[in-house]
Amino acid sequence: MAQIMALSMMVTALAGLALLLTRRRARDRWVTVAAILALFGTVLGIAGAVGVEPVRMVSYLVNFVILAGLYALLALGLNVQWGYTGLFNIGVAGFFGLGAYLSTILVQNPKNLEVTPGLAGFFATYYNLPFPLGLLGAMLASGVLALIVGVATLRLRTDYLAIATIGIAEILRIIVTNERTLTEGTRGIPNIPQPLYECLVRQVVPKPLCELLGMQIPQFIEPAYYNWFYVLIVIGLLALGLLAIEGIARSPWGRVLRAVREDEEATNALGKNVFAFKLQSLIVGAMIMGAAGSLWAHFVKFVDPQIFDPVTGTFLVWVMLIVGGTGNNRGAILGAFIMWGIWSATNFLNDILPPILDTPLGKINVAAQLFGPIRIISIAIMLELILLFRPRGLLGEEKITSTFASASDLKK
Repeated sequence: MAQIMALSMMVTALAGLALLLTRRRARDRWVTVAAILALFGTVLGIAGAVGVEPVRMVSYLVNFVILAGLYALLALGLNVQWGYTGLFNIGVAGFFGLGAYLSTILVQNPKNLEVTPGLAGFFATYYNLPFPLGLLGAMLASGVLALIVGVATLRLRTDYLAIATIGIAEILRIIVTNERTLTEGTRGIPNIPQPLYECLVRQVVPKPLCELLGMQIPQFIEPAYYNWFYVLIVIGLLALGLLAIEGIARSPWGRVLRAVREDEEATNALGKNVFAFKLQSLIVGAMIMGAAGSLWAHFVKFVDPQIFDPVTGTFLVWVMLIVGGTGNNRGAILGAFIMWGIWSATNFLNDILPPILDTPLGKINVAAQLFGPIRIISIAIMLELILLFRPRGLLGEEKITSTFASASDLKK
């Protein structure tokens, strides 16, 4: 019963997200929802036909949606900075990783890190705070970092912001690698608690029920299906972020950002403080990236310096935004899901390619030597095709940015 309820809630959440991603015409929205539901049912049918248990397939799809949703949040944050304001941030991994580490430090329970006597005292001090405080702390920390970087560089040319952001990301990676008392160094921080896990998941050893507003919360989720609940958190925050950014993008503030991107001198001549608007855009985008880092850490339940990897933390996010459409929030989400699908599909190459490949230069271990390059090449090919045939992205930037304007107004 709990599995059916969780599955229906997840499908409902996906359908609701599809509504937000489509155009404003009701017919287009419901056609998209119907297509999503049909695709979902087709995948489950194919899984049953080939002998894969539907529950396993759904679990895989849940994990896919969670990770794609987290990358969609990163793409939304980058869209605020680059798509709206033209800020060239190539240190996305820095804000993302900072959010992951700070949320972990705030939420982690020292009891989760009990070690042998030989390692006693190795782990740092943690604060065992609720997850919402860890999420807010991650957003604030990333925003403060963006404030520091922006004050130092935004009055200069765009090149300096790019250098500063990638430099900050590398500095943070070096710090978390060597700072043992806060980040555990290269060991990483394991067993990161997940939101409401103790309250909703059935425990091997029965524990007292949690209370919310004087009511006890039943423990009805099996441990193997907790991610079915976590996907609702990710989709909910993604939908909230999309609505918030769409609102501010169509407000006077958002239109000033676009004006700054197009012509700073003309915007300044109109009496707008260009530096202040650029700084605000950088901070807002960084806070969204910090939130994505927090959600990532609590989903994976482990964080280490590899989270600052520029390929998965920065390059892939840029590709997602370019493919979906720079300056379009729905395009950013669409690009994230498409590119994460391509990235995930390469995981099945090991089942297709031979383990050892004989070449004139000798034997090649495919899994160890070719898997990574093939994955990067597939992403690069997709990017080149988009740049050649759809340079504005799959959706492209919308011409109407005001809620008071319509297509008929543009024809006048």
